[in-house]
Amino acid sequence: MPITDLLERNAREFPFDISLVEINPEAEANARRTWKEYELIESNPHETGRKEMTWSEFDLKANRFANLLLTRGVQKGDKIAILMMNCIDWLPVYFGILKTGALAVPLNFRYTADEIKYCLKKADCSGLVFGPEFIGRMESICDAIPKVRTLLYVGEDCPTFADSYDQYIEYCSEKKPDITITDNDDGAIYFSSGTTGFPKAILHKHRSLSHSAKCEQNHHRQTKNDVFLCIPPLYHTGAKMHWFGSLFSGSKAVILKGTKPEYILKAASDERCTIVWLLVPWAQDILDAIESGEVNLRDYQLDQWRLMHIGAQPVPPSLIKRWHGVFPHHDYDTNYGLSESIGPGCVHLGLENVHKVGAIGKAGYGWKTRIVDPDRNDVEPGQVGELAVAGPGVMTCYYNDPEATAEVLEDGWLFTGDMAEMDEDGFIYLVDRKKDVIISGGENIYPVQIEDFLRKHDDIKDVAVIGLPDPRLGEIAAAIIELKEGREVYEEAIEDFCIDLPRYKRPRKIIFADVPRNPTGKIEKPLLRKRYNAENVVAMEVEKE
Repeated sequence: MPITDLLERNAREFPFDISLVEINPEAEANARRTWKEYELIESNPHETGRKEMTWSEFDLKANRFANLLLTRGVQKGDKIAILMMNCIDWLPVYFGILKTGALAVPLNFRYTADEIKYCLKKADCSGLVFGPEFIGRMESICDAIPKVRTLLYVGEDCPTFADSYDQYIEYCSEKKPDITITDNDDGAIYFSSGTTGFPKAILHKHRSLSHSAKCEQNHHRQTKNDVFLCIPPLYHTGAKMHWFGSLFSGSKAVILKGTKPEYILKAASDERCTIVWLLVPWAQDILDAIESGEVNLRDYQLDQWRLMHIGAQPVPPSLIKRWHGVFPHHDYDTNYGLSESIGPGCVHLGLENVHKVGAIGKAGYGWKTRIVDPDRNDVEPGQVGELAVAGPGVMTCYYNDPEATAEVLEDGWLFTGDMAEMDEDGFIYLVDRKKDVIISGGENIYPVQIEDFLRKHDDIKDVAVIGLPDPRLGEIAAAIIELKEGREVYEEAIEDFCIDLPRYKRPRKIIFADVPRNPTGKIEKPLLRKRYNAENVVAMEVEKE
C-alpha cells in the first residue's frame, strides 16, 4: 500500500489518539522567565513549549495542505521541496505533498543557498515549503529559481517573495483529494552525496516508503502502546523512517527540539517514551552527565523506557557497555542503511544480539545482503569486500543520472561502497569506506568541498581533508595544509577563514604538513589516515589519563 494509506487508516481507527507531540524546551524556558518577570507564573501555567496533534488532526491537516497545493496547480508527478526545522507541522506537510501524487523532496537544513538552489534544480522542483530560519538563504536565490513557481512560508511575518502557509491553509478543504496513488508511483526524492561535490538525487517509489515502515516495526516490535522519542532532523531518512514504525503501529511519537541530556531525559520521563533513537554523541553526553552528577536519574521516571538504538555512524562497543551499566534493563539495537536503501534497516543487529555489539548485524526484514570482490563475486566469510544489499527499499535510480545509477545498481542489487566482512555466524562488520565521506555526529561531511574552499586561501599550496577518530562524534574533519614556500599562517587564521563554511563543515583539527600525492596526482589519503589516525588515538589516550 502507499504510505499515505497508513495515515488514513490511523485517522479512521484512532482519530482521537495523540499522533505527534512537539517539545521545545527553550521556548518553555523563555516563557517561564517571562511569566516570572511579570509575576504571571502561577496564573499562567500553560507550557508553551509543548504542542500535540491527534491522528485525525494530522490527516485533516495533510488533506488541507494537499488541497492548497492543488489550487496552486500542483499535479501528480511534480516535485515539492521541504526546507524546515523539526516541528509538528513537518510531517503533515510531507504527507500533504504525497496526497497530491507529487513527490516530497526534503532538504538538509544545513545547506547553503547555493546548495539549496542546486538541489531544487537537480530534482526539477516546482514548489518549496520553507520556515523562518531560511528567509535569508531563500531571498538570495529566489530570482534564480524561476521553475519553482510555488513558494510557501510556514511561520509568522511572511516575506514578500513568498505566500503564507498559515494564511491560506485554513480556507482549504479537509476532504481527501481524489487522486489515485499506488505502490508503483514515485513518492520521494532524498539527497545524498559522495566525495565529488554536490548531492545526488535519490528517487524512491511508495513501495520503498511503505517497506521502511514495515521494516522498522518488525525490527523494534512496536505496538500501539509504544512512544517513540524522535530527536534527529526529519529531512533525513534515518529519523523519518524510524518514525515510520510509529506510523505503522499507530503509536505516539515525540519530536524533541534539543539534544541536551536533561532535555532528552525529561522528555522521555514526561511523555513516558519507550523507544529512543540516539546518535553516539548524545548517548555519550547522557552518560557523562549522569556520571558527573550533572543530572540525577532519580528526578525522572524512566522505568517504561525499553529500547535505546543507535545508527548513522559506527558505535563503540565500550559505549554500549557503559550504557548497560546505567540502564541494564534496556534492549539495544543498531541500524545500518543509506538513503539509497530508504534509510536504516537493510542491515540491523537485532534486539537479541547484544553479544555481537560492534557488528552492524544481518540482513533486515525483507532484505538480502552480499559481500563481493571488485568483480562482484561473493567472498568467503572473514574476507573483506564491498557490501551489497537488495530488497523492496532499494532506490529506483539517481534521478536524471543514468551513469551514476549504473555504477551502483545491478540486477536489483545496490552496491553500497562500504567495505565489510562477515564472521562465522553471519554477522557483518564494517571495515572501511570506499568513499572518503567523513561521518561526524551522524552527519556526512564531504572532504572535496572543504578542500576546494581552503584552496582559495592565498597562502595555501595544497590541502587534504581526512577523518580522524573522535570519542564523541565518531570522526572529526582534519585539514592537512601545505603552505606556499615562505608563508607563515597560524591555526587561528585558518579558523577565521573557514567562518564562511557551515559550522558542521569547518575542520576541527588543523595540521600544517606536506600533502603527499601519487604519480597520477591523487592525494594519498590512506597514507595520511594511517599517519594521523595513529597520532590522534595516542593523543586521545593521553587526554583520558
